[in-house]
Amino acid sequence: MGVKVAKFGGSSVADAIQLAKVKKIIEADPERKYIVVSAPGKRFDGDSKITDLLYLCNTYIEHNVPCDQIYQVIVDRFMAMEMSLGVNVGLEKEFAEIRTKLEAGEGPDYIASRGEYLNAKLTAAYLGLDFVDAAGLVKFNEKGKFMDEETDEALSAELAKHDGAVIPGFYGTMPNGKIKTFTRGGSDITGSIVAKAVDAVIYENWTDVHGFLQADPRIVKNPEPISHISYAELRELSYMGASVLHENAIYPVRGRNIPINIRNTNDPEHPGTMIVSEAKPEDDGRVITGIAGSKDFVVINLHKNLMSSEPGYVRRLLGILEGYGINFEHLPSGIDTVSVVIAKKQLGNNLGDVLDEIDRKLSPDTVEVSHDIALVATVGTGMANRCGTAARLFAALADAKVNIRMIDQGSSEMNIIVGVENKDFETAIRAIYNAFVTEGANK
Repeated sequence: MGVKVAKFGGSSVADAIQLAKVKKIIEADPERKYIVVSAPGKRFDGDSKITDLLYLCNTYIEHNVPCDQIYQVIVDRFMAMEMSLGVNVGLEKEFAEIRTKLEAGEGPDYIASRGEYLNAKLTAAYLGLDFVDAAGLVKFNEKGKFMDEETDEALSAELAKHDGAVIPGFYGTMPNGKIKTFTRGGSDITGSIVAKAVDAVIYENWTDVHGFLQADPRIVKNPEPISHISYAELRELSYMGASVLHENAIYPVRGRNIPINIRNTNDPEHPGTMIVSEAKPEDDGRVITGIAGSKDFVVINLHKNLMSSEPGYVRRLLGILEGYGINFEHLPSGIDTVSVVIAKKQLGNNLGDVLDEIDRKLSPDTVEVSHDIALVATVGTGMANRCGTAARLFAALADAKVNIRMIDQGSSEMNIIVGVENKDFETAIRAIYNAFVTEGANK
């Protein structure tokens, strides 16, 4: 069939017991040639992720506080894994080098990356595969921006020398050789990059769930699974809070039309969720694919008579936000009104200054600020061709007595986003789910 790339997340490589499951999965399919691993995750409730401990260790050192106890916890955990797996990769020497660089102020990116680095070395030895370091192959420029073409060329050339290999996720290097990490969850991106580099027939992303669900199980009881989902639908759901896969893991494989298969390490027979270029038509004719959302947004509403006759008004508004390094989420507008939706954490303590600058530079007639707003996205390619979808959604919210504060629909007609008060967030998701899935059988 072709080469497969398998990425295993933190829960899948948390200890020797989990790595034994990984080995069975790899040995069950000889086409799984290239393996990407995360740092060890939590083994049980109350446990710590290795990456979190490494970050904490760095924080202690930055504040001139000894981190001996934390560092020893990290050492002990890896040493126990090495012993249980029956391999010897020289961890004592590795930890001595890491500690030296820690105390020399190597920086948080280097420190955080060592969980993946050490785990990849252990996993490679256990599986009998080559270890290929991401350093020097996954490339970032001097500003820390990922270099796609250069990485693809370097990885393709190196991996062609190996019939099988284990590659650490999450990090690469800048031109000066310093370690640079992706954002948290970035091992998903590394797996996608490797799949592209070897022109894989499929990118398997192994985790501790069966794939994507149509809603958050913490909000909706036993939500239906999603068997197939398109890249575009996944992007929308991931951006709005569905966290099974890092949202930026889509781009490397999308251009090569490589499908992503979300699988469960603890239940390898389950087919999981297949992420493809175009959504597969479902036998049940579903309208929506999934519902996701996030809380804690601020909406700045501007009104000015004849706004539409004033060229560059919205550009200047966004320029003010850019000056403070603030990203916006949505920009609903009318003839004489425009609203900008911003995550509260993006605004920080700058709201007052932003409002002053808006008043000074844009001279709006009125400015209103709405706090504690949640966004709920209902996503599905099937919505575009169904009459009455929006009416059904709004009726469900009205029946649940949820007041809609904002409505925004993408030009693709693949999603409808509503703004509601934080306190109505869970109620809104349940109401939409019930209308389209439970009561409406998604038809």
